[in-house]
Amino acid sequence: MSFPAILAQLSSILMQYIDASMVGSLGAKASASIGLTSTTIWLFGGLCTSAATGFYVQVAHLIGSKNFTEAQNVLRQSIATTLLFVLVLTLIALAIAPYLPVWLGGDSSICHDATSYFVIFAATLPLVQMKTLAGGMLRCSGNMKVPSMLNILMCTLDVVFNFLFIFPTREISIGNINITVYGFDLGVIGAALGTSMSIIITCVLEWYFLLYRTPELDIRSTSGNYMPEQKNLRIWTKIGLPMGMEHAVMNCAQIASTFIVAPLGIAAIAANAFGITIESLCYMPGYGIMEAATTLVGQSLGAKREQLANSFATITITAGIIIMTLMGILMYIYAPELMCFMTPDTEVQRLATDALRIEAWAEPMFAASIVAYGVFVGRKTVFAPCVLNLCSIWCIRITLAWWLSKDYGLNGIWLAMCIELCFRGLSSLILLRIKVRPKQQKQT
Repeated sequence: MSFPAILAQLSSILMQYIDASMVGSLGAKASASIGLTSTTIWLFGGLCTSAATGFYVQVAHLIGSKNFTEAQNVLRQSIATTLLFVLVLTLIALAIAPYLPVWLGGDSSICHDATSYFVIFAATLPLVQMKTLAGGMLRCSGNMKVPSMLNILMCTLDVVFNFLFIFPTREISIGNINITVYGFDLGVIGAALGTSMSIIITCVLEWYFLLYRTPELDIRSTSGNYMPEQKNLRIWTKIGLPMGMEHAVMNCAQIASTFIVAPLGIAAIAANAFGITIESLCYMPGYGIMEAATTLVGQSLGAKREQLANSFATITITAGIIIMTLMGILMYIYAPELMCFMTPDTEVQRLATDALRIEAWAEPMFAASIVAYGVFVGRKTVFAPCVLNLCSIWCIRITLAWWLSKDYGLNGIWLAMCIELCFRGLSSLILLRIKVRPKQQKQT
């Protein structure tokens, strides 16, 4: 179950990697205009994920207990609830878009492109929400392959659309043959449009497979109520509210990091954005395993198999640590080569390479925190890990980043991130042991 999700996550990051390199060829300002608002985009995307998770974890438990009728009811109610939720998010995002780059301390030369990029993302938010919901429902039904393959398709489409939208019409030589490649020459706006188009197509396909190719969740074959029921909303709130608050506060912390990076200059902003994209190659396999952990633990607990759920927790966390450790080693070795592909700017290359080699040391414990969080979600126990994550990022990362950036610049910010991730991973393992241990003893 993990392997398709890992492939999907890696393909997603490769898409971002190629996407960033396309924009990077336009210069540091173009890269900085996207990097400036990226943390805010993650904030809204994370809130969409939280809203969807509160429902699809319920579906995983219901499918595990073979209660398909109730699972279909939860799916119906999730559609109405998340659509209303994302409508409010979209209006908020559109309202703040003109002011966001200025609030984040961006240079006036990049504010226009940054605003345009964010507006297009905001307009696509309803599709992001529906795609997230459909993908989560498919995974929790046990179907990891379809959403994973569709994510790979989305990445491919994004690259194709970006190739058309970002660059002007040009001649490409293949051997002795010259081919005219048409383009719209939209630059940063083209990158946003390419991503939006790929999301729209993938969203439609995911809903097709969910409604027509998933018998357990075929809401067309039965009647039911789309009006949210109190019991399902209570569980949704129990899961989604702490996750949403955590995403909001953690992304606010990342936005605060942007405030710390912005005064360091355009090269530092671009290097920070490129570094985050490349580091994603390391930690996205962990998120793939996390998705499998949530499904496996959720369905096991729905089937009243506590010991099996605990075994899956151990297996997935161990696998995540091993894979991300290997990825961290590769990132440390090949960071300069990866950055050369991203941008021709030597100063940006140097800054990002140093930052990535600092971050590589955090990957094992980062893996532990990611996959352990997926286990907590599968157990419907999210409040404690959310509080842990919030305290960790605000009390350790932001405080250290502000202090270390004064003397060490961008390296100080990434050193603070490395220290915080190691602390968070170790604390997550301890917390999981505390939460699971008493149940094991009681069962024995």
